[in-house]
Amino acid sequence: MTSVQVGKNDDGHGRKGDGHDRKGVVGGEVPVEGHAPEEGYERGLNSRQVQMIAIGGAIGVGLFLGAGANIAKAGPSLILMYALAGVIIFFIMRALGELLLYRPVSGSFAEYSREFLGPFFGYFTGWTYWLMWVVTGMAELTAAAIYVNYWFPQIPQWVTALVFLLVLFGANLISVKLFGEIEFWFSMVKVTALIGMIVIGLGVLTFGFSSAGDSAAVSNLWAFDGFFPKGIGSSLMTLQGVMFAYLAVELVGVTAGESENPEKTLPKAINTLPWRIALFYVGALTVILCVVKWTEFAPGVSPFVEAFAKIGIPAGAGIVNFVVLTAALSSCNSGMYSTGRMLRTLADNGEAPRIFNKLSSTKTPALGITVSMLFMGIGVVLNYIVPEKAFGYVISVATAAGIWTWLMILASHILYRRAVDAGRLPASSFPAPGGAKLSWVAVVFLLFVTCLIAYDADSRVCLYVMAGWAAALGIGWTVLKSRNPEVTERRDPEFEKIG
Repeated sequence: MTSVQVGKNDDGHGRKGDGHDRKGVVGGEVPVEGHAPEEGYERGLNSRQVQMIAIGGAIGVGLFLGAGANIAKAGPSLILMYALAGVIIFFIMRALGELLLYRPVSGSFAEYSREFLGPFFGYFTGWTYWLMWVVTGMAELTAAAIYVNYWFPQIPQWVTALVFLLVLFGANLISVKLFGEIEFWFSMVKVTALIGMIVIGLGVLTFGFSSAGDSAAVSNLWAFDGFFPKGIGSSLMTLQGVMFAYLAVELVGVTAGESENPEKTLPKAINTLPWRIALFYVGALTVILCVVKWTEFAPGVSPFVEAFAKIGIPAGAGIVNFVVLTAALSSCNSGMYSTGRMLRTLADNGEAPRIFNKLSSTKTPALGITVSMLFMGIGVVLNYIVPEKAFGYVISVATAAGIWTWLMILASHILYRRAVDAGRLPASSFPAPGGAKLSWVAVVFLLFVTCLIAYDADSRVCLYVMAGWAAALGIGWTVLKSRNPEVTERRDPEFEKIG
């Protein structure tokens, strides 16, 4: 897979002329003279769009809807769970950031898995990330149709889902700039709504206005059976849902091959992640749980809708419903974008049909987007006819696939740092704090969350699905190896000098 080389030319952190022997990690010397062709994508995502894509990736339906069920399970301690998981997510993103500035490439984590762990892991990670976004798209389209039914119950659910599917499909085919602009405004709606909710909540706490003013107090965080009302064990079990809420933060890595100035925009997007998590997750939930007692929240009801209703804002439920609708459409939009790019990465490496490698006249992987859209469309039909519990199953599968992706990022980072320390690869211009140590901490945490998923009877079904998926990919790899052995051999990464 062709990648893009960035960095300075004349110092020890440059990619050119640094004197290192680049052998040992990928089975040969890394070409660094910049003669490789570019990936062919349009570098059409500007800094404003990349920043908002990164922000939007940290705000999704998992927060707007999933938090209600988790509050019922864990009470105010859910705030701590979001903060803990947020720290781990930052470790993961800094690890990814270091890799991105070493070699920014679309389909990043699949490429790094291929380079540092071997071709099979790149193949497995690419297809698994594709699966994650396809099943997420299935769920989000169905959710979006349900939200529209709030205003227009007379419109059949499948009609609304189909319209959204086709509109987003068309936008992704036109250009990456249009995708970035749509994602920018979707994210702007979510960010504005959350900031508004926080400001209003702080106003209720400070000045006591609205019908919630008499009961709103910071003491609500511990006044009703303490900060851990259901026990620490119950709080830890919510980590499954919390991690789903953070899915898509890694999407900024997929944009690397289409960012105008990756060496500047990517570090900025990643370094602002802590304050986004602190504000939009920890801050918003803290304010809500101070304004409304945690005992008043229930599964299946958005805590934001409940809080607006308690405060007594006119049309508050409708406003939040619109925000949640944009969150679902944003997620589906991101899914179409990333699945098309991942299929092209797989095709470029001979791990998917070569036809997926072609770009349209607008420099988008049109066929990959089309095929992914068709699979998402099947999901709309399935979610319409199967029991309601299937929605939760789809979400759990997406979480399991996301955890695998994060583990591959961390494993690749650990091996990359080992190669840098041994002098086999150049250092990145954006090193992760703590080196590989914090990546190991994140690996242990993700394995712990996987154990929690296995322990819970309702969510462990996703592990069965992933086992079946792994078996299918294993069979596919065996067939691929028999037909084209060269595809399954380690190859040197290619670099392109830019800037």
